[in-house]
Amino acid sequence: MILVTGSTGNIGSELVGILAASGEPVRALVRKPPASPVAGVEHVVGDLDDPASLAPALDGVTGAFVLPGYSDMPGVYAEARRAGVQRIVQLSGASAGSGDMTNAVTRYMAATERALHESGLPWTILRPSAFMSNALRWLPRLRAGDTLRLPFANVRTATVDPHDVAAVAATALLDDGHEGRTHYPTGPESLLPAEQVAVLADVLGRDLRFEAQPDDEARAEMTAQMPAEYVDAFFDFYVNGSLDESIVRPTVQDVTGTPPRTFRQWASAHAADFA
Repeated sequence: MILVTGSTGNIGSELVGILAASGEPVRALVRKPPASPVAGVEHVVGDLDDPASLAPALDGVTGAFVLPGYSDMPGVYAEARRAGVQRIVQLSGASAGSGDMTNAVTRYMAATERALHESGLPWTILRPSAFMSNALRWLPRLRAGDTLRLPFANVRTATVDPHDVAAVAATALLDDGHEGRTHYPTGPESLLPAEQVAVLADVLGRDLRFEAQPDDEARAEMTAQMPAEYVDAFFDFYVNGSLDESIVRPTVQDVTGTPPRTFRQWASAHAADFA
């Protein structure tokens, strides 16, 4: 039995689908059960912020996919060890290895990894690049018109399809040879925001126009949506240049045997979401 936390999120939902389609018994951790059963999937209520609540979800589990950054990650791993879990695949971030604990995002990723290392559980860590699905954040602007005014215009990223991250996670959970390894899933191309917009325009058949958003405007907009320490973290990554997500890596192909999807493929698969 494989437990998937974050089972309704970008990666978790894809991972649940991949495991269920393979015939692997899969248990999805949720805070509220779905209205209707899902074939091949057992839903169990639990909360990563409350490790004691995880006991029913962990019962009989051999491997688990775990999200980072919760309030008591040592407690989460202690519950997993108590239940006899044999493999943890831990989602993390590309900056976690920098050691910069002044950056709030890096800090919670690194603290999660450290707690896992200290738990004694067999582990595999995933440090993916930014997700292609972040483009869904453009939906409010797309509903308002054809101009996308976006931040960090000069930053190239080898964005990755969450499905490909999930495929790497599934392989690490089901196959031997991944214990003690850190994988870096990326997409197959490094694109500027303007290039992503051009691809999306072609896929959607819309005359979209890209505009570079000034840093001060971007900071004000982001501050209205998230804590200031996280805004500072993203500006550290993408304005100060402390994080380079432009590097294209062969991880997805090497681990899964299948090449990673391009941004065009992702956009085509999700075109209905932009309707």
